[in-house]
Amino acid sequence: MDSILLGLEHIATWQVILALLFGALCGIVVGAVPGLEPAGAMAILLPFSLQLEPLAGVMLLLGAYGGAWYGGAIPAILIRVPGTPVNVLTTYDGYPMAKRGEAHRALSIAYSSSFIGGTVSVLALIFLAPYLAKVAERFGAPEYAMVAVLALVSVILAHQRHVVPALLSLGLGLFLGTVGFEPLFNTQRFTFGQQWLLGGVPMVPVVIGMFAMSQAFVLLETRTHRPDAGALVYRNRFRGLMEAFRFPKTLSRSCGLGLVMGLLPGVGEFGAQFLSYSLARRFSKKPEAFGKGSPEGLVASETSISACTSTVLVPLLSLGVPTDPLMAMVLAVFMIHNIIPGPQLFAEHPEFISGLYISLLLLNVFVLVFLLFATKYVVMLSKINPRMIGATILVLALIGTYTQNYRLSDALITVIFAIVGRFFIRNGIPAFPLVIGLVLGPMFEMRIMQSLSLSNGDPTIFLTRPVAATLLALAVAGVALGVVSHRRDRAAAHGTEKVKV
Repeated sequence: MDSILLGLEHIATWQVILALLFGALCGIVVGAVPGLEPAGAMAILLPFSLQLEPLAGVMLLLGAYGGAWYGGAIPAILIRVPGTPVNVLTTYDGYPMAKRGEAHRALSIAYSSSFIGGTVSVLALIFLAPYLAKVAERFGAPEYAMVAVLALVSVILAHQRHVVPALLSLGLGLFLGTVGFEPLFNTQRFTFGQQWLLGGVPMVPVVIGMFAMSQAFVLLETRTHRPDAGALVYRNRFRGLMEAFRFPKTLSRSCGLGLVMGLLPGVGEFGAQFLSYSLARRFSKKPEAFGKGSPEGLVASETSISACTSTVLVPLLSLGVPTDPLMAMVLAVFMIHNIIPGPQLFAEHPEFISGLYISLLLLNVFVLVFLLFATKYVVMLSKINPRMIGATILVLALIGTYTQNYRLSDALITVIFAIVGRFFIRNGIPAFPLVIGLVLGPMFEMRIMQSLSLSNGDPTIFLTRPVAATLLALAVAGVALGVVSHRRDRAAAHGTEKVKV
C-alpha cells in the first residue's frame, strides 16, 4: 500500500500527466495515419523525453507505443490500410464489417479488445517483473552474458524467413557496438582519430535515422493519395464495446499468447497476432466467417497485439535487457537519468515502479475514452498528404537530434543512418536486429570479459554454473530448431518448384 501511495504521489505532477497524454495522442495519430510507425514516433520523441524527469520521459515514449496500436485499427477497418504493420490482420475482418455499414461496431470491438489486452498486460507486468527480478538477483556476469546470447539468437529466430539479411543487420549492429574507447584495456577501436567517436556510436541518432528519417524518405516518394475514409457517423459508439466478452475462449487465449510473445525478444506483436488469429480460426464455431467480417477474428487480432505492450517491459525492468528497439529507446531514458534497470531497481526506486504501473493503467483508460468520443476527428488525419508528413518528420528528426547534445556530429550520424535505413527498406533488410546488436553488443562483450576474468580465462565457467548452462542450452536448441526449420522450408519450396515444372 505504501508503494502504491508513493506511486500516486509520483505521477500526480503536471509533467508526468502531460507527458502521458501527449505521448498517447502522438501514438494515436501515428497509428491512424498509414505509412507511419510507432518506432518512428518514438524515435522523434526520444530526444525530447531525455529532457524530462525519468517517469515523464518513459511515459512519453510508452504513451506513443501503446496509443499507436489502438489508432492503427482505424484505417485498417475504414479503408483497409493497416495503420501500423501489425494491424494487417485487423483488415481481414474489420474492413468487411465496415462495408456492411458496421464501422462503428467494428471500431468499438477493436478498442475494447485492445483495452482488455492492454490492461491484462499491465497486470502481468506487475506480477512477473518483481518475480523475475528476484530470480535475477542470483545472476552474475556469466548468467547475464548468456541472457544476451539468448536474446541475440531469439532476434534471428524471429526473422527465420530472412535469416541472411537479419544476420547482416545484427552483425553490423554488433560491430557498431565495438566503436569507441574500450575501458578494460584503454584502447581506441575504429575511431580513426576522431574525438567524437570516443564515446561510441550514439544510439539516439542511429534510432532516429533508421526509424524516423528513413520512413520520411519513403513518404516523400509517395505519389498516390490514400483512399478517403469518408465521414464516420456513430449511431451508437458503445455498440460492440462489450462484444469481446462473447468470445471468452478466444479472448483469454489471445491474451495469453500476447503475454508470452511479449517476453520473447524479436517476436512481440507480429508473432502474437498471427498465432492468435490462426488458433482462433481453427477453434471457432464459425471458421468460414473469418476474413469476411468475423467479430471473433477482430477480437483475436486486436487483443493479442495490446497484450504484448507491457510484458515487453518485463525483461527490461528485471534484467536490463531490451527485447526490441522500442524498448531500447526506453532503456536510453533510464540510462540518461542514471536509473539502472535490473533487480536493484525495485528496491532502490519503488516509487518509480509503482508510478509506472499506475501510469500504464491510466494510459489504457485515457486512450479508450478518447477514441470512443474523438474517432471521427482522428479519421480526418488520413487525408493529410504523405509528402507533407514526410517533410515534417525530417525537420523534427533533425531538430531533435541536434538539440539533444547540440553537436553537428549527431546530426551527421542521423543522416548517414537515414540513408542506411532507406537502403534496408528498399532491399528488405530488417532494421531491428541492427539496433538490438548496438545495444546488447557492448553488454555481451563486457559480461564475457568479466566472466573470463573470474575463471582465469577458462570458458567452461558457462557450463559449470547451472543457470548460465541452461540459458546457453536454450540458445543452442533455438539455433538447431532454426536450422531444421530453414531446411524444411527450403525442401518444401524445392518440392513445389518440381511440381510446377
